[in-house]
Amino acid sequence: MPKKTSSIEIKNRRASFDYTFLETYVAGIVLVGTEIKSVRAGKASLVDAFCYFDAKGQLWVKGMNIAQYFWGSWGQHEPARDRKLLLSRHDLRHLRQEVRDKGKTIVAVRMFISEKGWAKVLIALAKGKKEYDKRASIKEKDVRRELERGDD
Repeated sequence: MPKKTSSIEIKNRRASFDYTFLETYVAGIVLVGTEIKSVRAGKASLVDAFCYFDAKGQLWVKGMNIAQYFWGSWGQHEPARDRKLLLSRHDLRHLRQEVRDKGKTIVAVRMFISEKGWAKVLIALAKGKKEYDKRASIKEKDVRRELERGDD
């Protein structure tokens, strides 16, 4: 019997304002104990979340906050710990090569529960926007909003 689709979707809205996304990947995330229950309750935050490679070549997400589970007791998790991301070797190798270029980074964009019930994170290879790029993005958004209002 297939599981119902989850409405849990945690977004990092600031990331699209600060970065231009070049490529996106869906990665699994290693959670322990009560973390998955907190995620399913929507008690997670991706603000300031970014990814880095450790010495072993594994990809980790830093800055992700998953609140402690309210009903948990002695087995609580640490809310702001680094969490391991799961990707194929090919994707890891490609991302590691791209991050070596100056100005590129990996940011966590969205967290969701897949159809199978697994927690997934949408990560993006991103390049930082300059100040004038941010102003242009705001101007485009305002023009688009005005056009939509004018049609009513």
